[in-house]
Amino acid sequence: MTEQDRILVERIRPLMKRRKGYSEKKMFGGTCFMINGNMCVGPWKGSLTVRLSKDKHDETLSEPHVKPMDITGKVMKGWARVEPAGIKSEADLKSWIDRAVKFVRALPSK
Repeated sequence: MTEQDRILVERIRPLMKRRKGYSEKKMFGGTCFMINGNMCVGPWKGSLTVRLSKDKHDETLSEPHVKPMDITGKVMKGWARVEPAGIKSEADLKSWIDRAVKFVRALPSK
């Protein structure tokens, strides 16, 4: 895990840990924050990965500082990568986390 990712984990954790169904899991060489057993948000190469609706994938990608999530060479629909400039403020980070949590809460628990 990069130093940027460690710092981002420490910013994410307080915004996630009081939420019902919260857990953390080591995945992909980093930390994944989960709700009810479903992946929700996490750091990746200094960016925030967020899980959102596949139906709104193109709409999400049109937002400032948002890129497709592509770890393996294939875009992961339903996921987006918010670059550091898009999560610079705590309010921006919280807004992205809130959106992801709202979406993930609608999924069946695992």
